[in-house]
Amino acid sequence: MIITMILIFVFGYLCIALEHKLRIDKAAIALLMCGALWTVLSLLGNDAQIGTQLIEQLGDTSEILFFLIGAMTIVELIDRHGGFHVITDHIKTRNKRKLLWLLSIIAFFMSAVLDNMTTTIIMIMLLRRVIGDQKERWIFASVIVIAANSGGAFSPIGDVTTIMLWMRGNVTSGLLVAKLFLPALVSIIIPTAIACRYIPDEDVRPEDFDTNQKLPPFVGPRFSHFVLVLGVGGLLFVPVFKAVTGLPPYLGMLISLGVLWVFTEIVYDQKHNMEESIKNRVSKVLKHIDMPTILFFLGILMSVSALQSAGLLTDFADFLDKNVHEVYTIAGITGLLSAVIDNVPLVAACMGMYPVADTTALASSLDPAYMQAFVQDGIFWHLLTFCADVGGSLLIIGSAAGVVAMGLEKIEFGWYLRKITLLALAGYFAGMLVIFLEHLLLG
Repeated sequence: MIITMILIFVFGYLCIALEHKLRIDKAAIALLMCGALWTVLSLLGNDAQIGTQLIEQLGDTSEILFFLIGAMTIVELIDRHGGFHVITDHIKTRNKRKLLWLLSIIAFFMSAVLDNMTTTIIMIMLLRRVIGDQKERWIFASVIVIAANSGGAFSPIGDVTTIMLWMRGNVTSGLLVAKLFLPALVSIIIPTAIACRYIPDEDVRPEDFDTNQKLPPFVGPRFSHFVLVLGVGGLLFVPVFKAVTGLPPYLGMLISLGVLWVFTEIVYDQKHNMEESIKNRVSKVLKHIDMPTILFFLGILMSVSALQSAGLLTDFADFLDKNVHEVYTIAGITGLLSAVIDNVPLVAACMGMYPVADTTALASSLDPAYMQAFVQDGIFWHLLTFCADVGGSLLIIGSAAGVVAMGLEKIEFGWYLRKITLLALAGYFAGMLVIFLEHLLLG
């Protein structure tokens, strides 16, 4: 059974990688892979609880999907009402290389407050306002993905994995920021510096970067600012909602969407002289949400969950612990795997394998120096946080941010592998080196 599932998973990923040659949408392949894996697990696994496991995994996946639908709808609504014009009007530089640096830094810090998916959606919608050439936009979007993943690594609310480690007491917020800010920053500076070679040192064409773009005919400046403030405020509300209530972020996102929906409906109902066909109500915007990306997400995440339910991830963590027994290597391999496998189940498997060590565990351990890495705020947990988040940038399908960018900009898997993977890998290892030096010098 295990071999069959691995073969299906590998074959499915190869088909996704060769999407542009096979001319089959990656969403269709992901859904077929998901169905095949769960079918094999059901028929050959002999697990009476398979139905319950499927429902539980679908519940976890649905949280991400509903979050994504809410975020994409809010951002699309802001864009349709000219909200991003306000931001582009304040961007003064026209040089493409300077723009690359500016957008990557903005994405880096934004993802520390918002989640990586939301940050990527916002930045790509903004990117479309300033860069007209598609291949150049792919480079910008790829750097934004790397920046979003790196920015999410040093903040306790920046990514699902950091939230997991923070909420369960593996790390504390203060030391997480102190230990990982510099490595995370290095992991984006190096790829951005290298990516500048792919971008001509010239100004954006005036027709692509027009700060005097007209708002839609039915939208005035006040309405545009209103939608922008309400939309961005709703996105910022999500991490606050999570921190205060302890409820899943998707619920906060749906509340934000509901509030924006109600207020825009009230505004449109008061515009009696406006034709209904030109009103950008939320119900109309929802019809234009990128459903193939949503379904691709569903297929990929449920495929990984099948491997998790089969025990493959836990077995692999156990293998590393017994045969490697070195925290930098274990965390590094975990990060490399996160380019293929969702980082959430990977981190969850590591947390299950390596519980937080206390004084009793240290005293009874045969290797107390090794166990010291697993205490609260130990070097392993910081390494795991960094590697799991930043490692997702190595492939375009390795992170939620990458999948979103892939769907929105139609970035080819092979193109990203050829052009971006080595850049991301350079930042990944440079960041690990900074963590090593920090630990060596500062303890």
